[in-house]
Amino acid sequence: MAKRRAHIRFSGQIIWLLAAATVCGCSRGTIATGAATAQAKAQVTGFENGVYRGFDRNDYPGDTTMAAMHQTFAFTGYWLTIPPGEEHNTWVGKRATLRSQGWGFLVLANGRLDAEILKEQKKGTPPAELARQDAAVAATAARNEGFPAQTILFVDQEEGGGMLDEQAAYLLAWTEAIAGSGFRAGIYASGQPVDAGGGKTITTIEDLRARVQGSHLHPVAFFDAQDECPPAPGCTVHAKPLAAAGLAKLSAGGPLVAWQYAQSPQRKEITKACAATYAKDGNCYAPGFAGVFLDMDAASTADPSNGR
Repeated sequence: MAKRRAHIRFSGQIIWLLAAATVCGCSRGTIATGAATAQAKAQVTGFENGVYRGFDRNDYPGDTTMAAMHQTFAFTGYWLTIPPGEEHNTWVGKRATLRSQGWGFLVLANGRLDAEILKEQKKGTPPAELARQDAAVAATAARNEGFPAQTILFVDQEEGGGMLDEQAAYLLAWTEAIAGSGFRAGIYASGQPVDAGGGKTITTIEDLRARVQGSHLHPVAFFDAQDECPPAPGCTVHAKPLAAAGLAKLSAGGPLVAWQYAQSPQRKEITKACAATYAKDGNCYAPGFAGVFLDMDAASTADPSNGR
C-alpha cells in the first residue's frame, strides 16, 4: 500500500515546448546575552539564519503531536480544502487549537491540474469561471475556520515550467477573486528553472510574476517549491535565508514569502547532492517524530499567511 503524501508537491515539470511549459533566557537575575537570547529564540520559535522554519503535510498529525512539534517549527501549512491526492481534509476545525499552541500559518487551498481545467472547459466552464468558483470555496472555508481578513490564501499549482494559457487564466482569476473577497492572494508554484529554449530558462514563479505585472493585477505572494540541491539544503531544520532560493526579490508581481526546500518523498533526480539528509525510505521526517513525514519550509515571518 502506497503511503499517503505528506504535502503539497510540485509533481512534475511541463517543458516549455508544451507549456508555453521569542523568549529570552536569564541567569542569576541578569539580562541574557545576545547569543543566549538568539539561542532561546531559535529553540522556541524555530528562528535561524534570518528565517523561521515550518512544514506542510497533507494529513493532520494530531493535537498532541502538533504541540510538541512547535518546539521545532514556528508555522504550519493549513489546508482549507481537500489536499492533492486525498479524499478528506483532516485540518478542518483545527485553527483555534493550533493558534492556542502558538502556531503561525501558511494557509493552503488545492488548485487544478491542467487536465482538470481542460475537462471542465470542454463541459462549458471556462478556466476563469472555474477559478472563481474554487476561490469562493476557499474564501468561505477560510471564514469558517476563523482566519481574519487579509490572511494570505495560497492556491496550490502542482505543475511547473511556463504556464499554458488556460493554467494562467485559472490561476490569475483565482488570485483576483481572492483579492476581492477580503483576503490576500498567494500561489504555491515552482521556482525550479526549466529549459525555455534559446539558452534561456523559466520558472513558474517568474512566468506568473510577469503576467501579474503585465496585466496590472493585484500583487500575489509566492510560496516557492524548490527542493533541488543546491540551492536547497535538503531535509534539515537548518534552513537557508530566502534569498538563497534565487527568487526573493520584490517585484510588482509579488514577493516570495515562503520556500519549500525539502519534499516527502524526495525527488531523487534533483536531490543527489543532499541525499544523505533524507531517510532511507526517501522521506523527510520531523526531528523526534519518526512517523511524521513532511515537507520542510522556511519563511520571513513566523506567520507567513498573517493568519493568527
